Amino acid sequence: MKDFQSKPSAILPSFLVSIGLLFSGCISPKSLEHVVIAYDYSVTKSLVDQLLMNIARSHHHQPVHFTAISNIAATFDYRFMAGATPPLGGLDGGFSLSPIFGATIAENPTISINPIEGEDFTQRLLTPLREAKMTLLLRQGVDIDLLLRLMAGELRMTIDNREIAYYNRPTDKMGYPIFRQVVLHLSRLQDSNQLYVEPLVYDREWTLPLSSLTTEEFKSLEANYRVIVDAGNQTYTLQKRSIGHTVISNYDPSTISNKERLALQAKADRWPPNDIVVDIRPGYPGGDYPMQGSFRLRSFHGILNFLGRTIEEEPEYHVDPDPRTGVVAENPIRTMDVIETTSSPPNAQLSVVHEGHHYSITDTEKRSWNQEAFRLLYQLFQMTVTDVPRGVAPSITIAK
Repeated sequence: MKDFQSKPSAILPSFLVSIGLLFSGCISPKSLEHVVIAYDYSVTKSLVDQLLMNIARSHHHQPVHFTAISNIAATFDYRFMAGATPPLGGLDGGFSLSPIFGATIAENPTISINPIEGEDFTQRLLTPLREAKMTLLLRQGVDIDLLLRLMAGELRMTIDNREIAYYNRPTDKMGYPIFRQVVLHLSRLQDSNQLYVEPLVYDREWTLPLSSLTTEEFKSLEANYRVIVDAGNQTYTLQKRSIGHTVISNYDPSTISNKERLALQAKADRWPPNDIVVDIRPGYPGGDYPMQGSFRLRSFHGILNFLGRTIEEEPEYHVDPDPRTGVVAENPIRTMDVIETTSSPPNAQLSVVHEGHHYSITDTEKRSWNQEAFRLLYQLFQMTVTDVPRGVAPSITIAK
């Protein structure tokens, strides 16, 4: 009879290799998944804290400052060790081995942080937001009253051939209530699905004599224009369809005449690019409270200053809707309720410490106006993003 215990097992090496592959295969994806989630959480929390911190800085009339994480490069070293050793009790009537397993994971991330300054600071923070950004958010279903209270610095309307500005600042005792009432009226229309936020689609026309073009030139025009020939008058009319500025209205802009759309487009062309047209007409839903003018959007820096001032220096106050508006679903006093306390409130959703005080967003509901306001502020900041330079001084690189 052969003694099988007198020789090393032939299957032990292959067994160790199989266990090693299985063990390392289980560790690598799980570790990578954990690290990616951890990085995502850290980057998001960093930006959230920066936003709240800069509101606190604006409250203290201090300069705002942001840093952007432009790059995260992480390398991972997964190592598995396997071996065999005699048992601790020594050899007992034969030769047997006890397997040994070991695994190590090494992480080496490099994180590049670039301060937002210079031209990047100007473009992202100081340049007024454009109508396209507001239109994009409204198409995502954002409440127009919340969006305008954050983004718009003033409402400009022409009354008796005189342009009047109603500022979205509580210190404007006459303008602020009117601004709020107009925004509430638009919110009521939005809630009842009677508000339109659409671009102006219009046709431009040019009438020219037939003799002004050769046959070849005439054919080339047909590729870009609609050509209508009037043989009796020996003229032809060129028509070209264009997409213009966005208008907030209580009617479908495609239902009004081309002449009216051209007039609205010409008016919007005279205004700055951060103005968005509002046109609420009689004869349509909500037309009992007619208005025509524009909302002038402010910069992201202006939004932070507004929120910082409303903490204490310029507190907002309640404004009832215009009687012609009716009942509105939401009408909170403050655009964003940032609380300044000496200690962190128990129901603080977000909180930072600045100048010895806690600045917090407090809420008890899962979806509340206050949390939606901060989420919208986060989205607006992300929409200001330009290409973040990499490898351009001054920058901070942190190697762990």
